[in-house]
Amino acid sequence: MNAAEYLGHSFLDLGRQARTGVPEAVFAPGKTAAQLVSIAGRFLDSRSNLLVTKCDEAKRAALRRAHPGLHASARSGLVWKLFEKPRGGRKPIGFLSAGTSDLPVLLEAALTAAFLGHRVKVYSDCGVAGLHRTVKRLGQLEGCGVLVVVAGMEGALPTVVSALTGKPVIAVPTSTGYGAAQGGLTTLHAMVGSCSPTVAVVNIDNGFGAGCMASAINREIG
Repeated sequence: MNAAEYLGHSFLDLGRQARTGVPEAVFAPGKTAAQLVSIAGRFLDSRSNLLVTKCDEAKRAALRRAHPGLHASARSGLVWKLFEKPRGGRKPIGFLSAGTSDLPVLLEAALTAAFLGHRVKVYSDCGVAGLHRTVKRLGQLEGCGVLVVVAGMEGALPTVVSALTGKPVIAVPTSTGYGAAQGGLTTLHAMVGSCSPTVAVVNIDNGFGAGCMASAINREIG
């Protein structure tokens, strides 16, 4: 298999999983349904693990019509096909979101980690506006190797979780919030400015990136 193949509209890095442990993901926005069908077909023909991210309903439908064996999640926007399950870590990865509105990004992160071979624990609507809900979940995350915490608004949840657990936390700011949230910029700045030293931050709404980073950390833990 060539490491890179040109389809006339896209270069495919079919050797990425062998190099890095994570296959090339196909970012759906900006691509036509026909381009996605073509790209997915090449992955499937080569029996390479396929993951399409941020895929809207129309493009998901087109992909599944053309390739009936694909799996899809409407809430997360993911479409995928596994031929070979990657090696996961010994411990599960914990995923929490502040609100139900953050659930699409939470699921994108958790399903990405599961796609990469890890066991996952997922809890939504654990935000600091009802701090008792947050505390209630912490005991259930005791055995996790790493945590992914997704939040919009003021972005406080990752700092709270990090401070109370001592575990590495990957914080994911979302675009959820009212006007001053500025599409997630306020949340991003708050998370980057966290006073907890074990919080690392990915980009706004980047559940895929958080799932990949959690996977890499969890594999190294064991």
